[in-house]
Amino acid sequence: MDRNNIVVGIIADTHGLLRPQALAELAGSDLIVHAGDIGTAGLIEELAHVAPTFAVRGNVDMGAWAAGFPATAVVAVGEHKFYLLHNVDELDLDPAAAGCRGDLRSLASAGDRNA
Repeated sequence: MDRNNIVVGIIADTHGLLRPQALAELAGSDLIVHAGDIGTAGLIEELAHVAPTFAVRGNVDMGAWAAGFPATAVVAVGEHKFYLLHNVDELDLDPAAAGCRGDLRSLASAGDRNA
């Protein structure tokens, strides 16, 4: 993996279904992040066969299997850090104060912020 050219695959709201089209899009990723509503325990294991995978739980991720996934996570990718959560309306930090650049809300294209 070229540390200056890292491909991050982003997915969310699978609800237990990992479509072949999604797997095809994620092929070639160096790292995958799943932003919650995973749906089943084995789905993250499937993604991990493609690339190392980080995930947070969403509002449909219940039960003992989901307890192992945090509600939020910080994922370091090269010199960058991603704050990963399912519902951007539950963001519990001030992005500017945390040193984040850009508008996090404009990046929310997955999870319960679907528009």
